[in-house]
Amino acid sequence: MNTIAVVVIGDSMWPTLRDGDTFEAVPYSDQAINVGDVVVFKDPTRTSRICVKRVVHAKPEGLFVQGDNPDPTASTDSHNYGLVSYELLIGLKR
Repeated sequence: MNTIAVVVIGDSMWPTLRDGDTFEAVPYSDQAINVGDVVVFKDPTRTSRICVKRVVHAKPEGLFVQGDNPDPTASTDSHNYGLVSYELLIGLKR
């Protein structure tokens, strides 16, 4: 299976992923998404921007995602834009 190279920009996923880290993601194609998975998706408010966040809740209508950084101001996530639609998913960190 092909993978997607993802470069982290910013500190929202610190300490798990740091600014400048690179990881491989498996392209999303209807596979199961579990709480705790790190997903790559198009920002719901600006689809030209790609985001990396952790799944906190997985519901049929969408995913509640947030950054790992304990500083609540360090991440723009589902607290700001609500559930992320499955249609916006690009890949999963494995």
